Amino acid sequence: MGRVLTIHMTFSMGGEVYMAKKQFKTESKKLLDLMINSIYTHREIFLRELISNASDAIDKIYYKALTDESISFDKDNYYIKVVPDKGSRTLRISDTGIGMTKEELDDNLGVIAKSGSLAFKKEIESMDGHDIIGQFGVGFYSAFMVSDTVTVISKAYGSDDAYKWQSSGADGYTIELCEKDTVGTDIILKIKENTEDEKYDEYLEEYRLKAIIKKYSDFIRYPIKMDITRRRLKEGSDKEYEDYKEEQIINSMVPIWKRNKNELAKEDYDNFYSEKHYGFDKPLKHIHISVDGAVSYNAILFIPEKMPFDFYTKEYEKGLELYSKGVMIMNKCPDLLPDYFSFVKGLVDSEDLSLNISREILQHDRQLKLIAKNIKNKIKSELENLLKTERDKYEEFYKAFGRQLKYGIYSEFGSNKETLQDLLMFYSSKEKKMVTLDEYVSRMPEEQKYIYYATGESNERIEKLPQAELVSDKGYEILYFTDDVDEFSIKMMMSYKDKEFRSVSGSDLGIELEDKKNLSDTEEKDNKELFEHMKSILSGKVKDVRASVRLKNHPVCLSNEGELSIEMEKVLNSMPNSPGIKAEKVLEINTDHEVFKSLKEAYEKDKDKLNLYTNLLYNQALLIEGLPISDPVEFTNSICKIMV
Repeated sequence: MGRVLTIHMTFSMGGEVYMAKKQFKTESKKLLDLMINSIYTHREIFLRELISNASDAIDKIYYKALTDESISFDKDNYYIKVVPDKGSRTLRISDTGIGMTKEELDDNLGVIAKSGSLAFKKEIESMDGHDIIGQFGVGFYSAFMVSDTVTVISKAYGSDDAYKWQSSGADGYTIELCEKDTVGTDIILKIKENTEDEKYDEYLEEYRLKAIIKKYSDFIRYPIKMDITRRRLKEGSDKEYEDYKEEQIINSMVPIWKRNKNELAKEDYDNFYSEKHYGFDKPLKHIHISVDGAVSYNAILFIPEKMPFDFYTKEYEKGLELYSKGVMIMNKCPDLLPDYFSFVKGLVDSEDLSLNISREILQHDRQLKLIAKNIKNKIKSELENLLKTERDKYEEFYKAFGRQLKYGIYSEFGSNKETLQDLLMFYSSKEKKMVTLDEYVSRMPEEQKYIYYATGESNERIEKLPQAELVSDKGYEILYFTDDVDEFSIKMMMSYKDKEFRSVSGSDLGIELEDKKNLSDTEEKDNKELFEHMKSILSGKVKDVRASVRLKNHPVCLSNEGELSIEMEKVLNSMPNSPGIKAEKVLEINTDHEVFKSLKEAYEKDKDKLNLYTNLLYNQALLIEGLPISDPVEFTNSICKIMV
């Protein structure tokens, strides 16, 4: 199984020497076909793979220099060069690395998914912070996605001979002796002709090649050179220009995350944020992580200052850039961030990731989960620190992304409560500013049993809510909920530091009323009959009509029973395809108000007037809650009736 189908041989005919084509092993042919057609989703990946292999080859020379004193490693002599040629339609990637012998060409390139890098890595453990990128060897074959023919010319270190490996795909390959002056490897791609679907010309354009190198290979540790076309005035002319070539190093080489934190200033991080196009704003906070342990990795994370314009759209993609040994593997790796921290930008670079054969998709293994967990904890810690030490900055952040934290509590049924609850902030009725739950609880009077909140469209609206009168009169602080997700999140939390949350509009405020009136049996009976009659008038609109214990100055308000509040009803019914869910509303009447006397009088003398008053009070209560009136014309006519 997997044996070579034909052997390498030469024969002479008419004075010319012909090379017999060698076949890829059976499984390799299948894999090559699969890779070209399906593994890679972006054809541009081929350049990343070839550059990574070139970097491996230079690494091997470096390793040898560490153990062999006869080898001098002058870093200036080691580089990778990319040369496009539109005339011949070729793209050359050259390196000054260790090169390959005839046997290595046959072994490494003739068998897909076998790499010299892996064997080499086993022999020489990581030295001086260097490591080998390639663990598979299949990346080389991505070249066939953009080229008809791939030619490899290589001269191994310590060898006098050079060899040429050539293949046009799954039909096999040839190896023959050739000329090459220097040690290293040249890979020459014969770029395919354009089709209706694919424009292969782009892989011969300087600007496109530069962009691909910057995107994927910017932090390869060796220089990646290209001859870039520039313009200048012709000698002796002040009008005529000419093109000329200038060799440039395209990549940055030393990534910022590998540098010592002490060497970097805030401006360095801000510039990096801008260069990577993470946003048009400046980062509010940067987090530089270097971890050596069970899983080693480096990361730079940014908390943006402003919300991206598409943050709450389907187009927004969360995730961090993922690098393996300085090579970009994924542009957005969503598994590194929980949804509630999806606003975080940045990257992670690790040498411990298990990659699949395309280097494009990550195997979801233990290492990735460990990194993600560590990053989550680090972000939380930094936000808590920002809250404690730079309150103004934190409040700025919270304006932009506070809603996302609250969604985080709600979205997974409160499972993230412990992570997020101390990061939440709400406007305080007492402090007249944003406060944390911890700050609220720390100043609760001893007799106060619950954390009280009120919901509404704005702080100004909530300030005027009749339902808040009793709680305010007791001297208790009220948290204002103005985001549509606020109450949903709190329902998931249920409590904070053993203190339950209670809405000022809820049926049970948990407040002992020492001054509650003792009504006579007759009065109780009279009021009950009146409220029952009003309830029948409002049949289907309210669950009950009752005397209010929370109202002091206002004549009427709506409260709710059950888990679904009036504010939650509004939110749910504003959604597309709303099921029309209704809260169980209770119309509360202030029996100490002048209006109640009018109600009693109408009940005794004029039922039509009572009907008019009841509907007016109900519509008034709806308006206070910000709920729509079913018939505005009828409402205005009713107001006119009481005026004449």
